[in-house]
Amino acid sequence: MLGAAGGVRALIQVLAESRKLESVGEQLARLPETLDVYEVTGEFDIVASVLVPDVESLRRLVSDKILRIEGVRAAVTTIVLHTYKINGEVTWE
Repeated sequence: MLGAAGGVRALIQVLAESRKLESVGEQLARLPETLDVYEVTGEFDIVASVLVPDVESLRRLVSDKILRIEGVRAAVTTIVLHTYKINGEVTWE
């Protein structure tokens, strides 16, 4: 999926140590690649939306930055293939 500025958009679900949850969220929010960071309920603790230039940049973001944040136990990455609606706006009309 190409974002408005071009590139690859992905959702990253993060499992964090409970005592480090707030710190992990704040560190994710500081990364220039993150668009949105949410603390959530369910199987994972945090979901981040990111935009990077290409798949190799996504790989480096996850392996070199996100997985190295103290308190991150695991991350699952999903590449966005198509967006139907974003920020309340339909994208396909």
